[in-house]
Amino acid sequence: MREIIFYKTANNKIPIEEFLESLSDKQAEKILWVLRLIKQLDRIPVEYFKKLESTNDIWEVRASSGNNEFRLLGFWHKSNFIVLTNGFRKKSQKTPKTEIELAEIRKKDFLERS
Repeated sequence: MREIIFYKTANNKIPIEEFLESLSDKQAEKILWVLRLIKQLDRIPVEYFKKLESTNDIWEVRASSGNNEFRLLGFWHKSNFIVLTNGFRKKSQKTPKTEIELAEIRKKDFLERS
């Protein structure tokens, strides 16, 4: 079974928790349901979890609730840990470059501090 970790900043903020708290209960529940699938399934369907191309090994958790698309970005740490760095409501076809850059910065920070 995989373990999912939420990235914590140097001043102890947890961006994923803040993002989830900004959503409706139904939206947050859907994202948490997808995270449970990722933890439990041996083979995760690409519809819920996929590697982003042209990144520093950044992965995307994908969840939908109604007409809303949500993404959580993160990376693999060791063999069975997924560290989630940031989340956002997806409004266009492409994942925003600023969100990918933020995930890469937080990945570097996490690895330097761990």
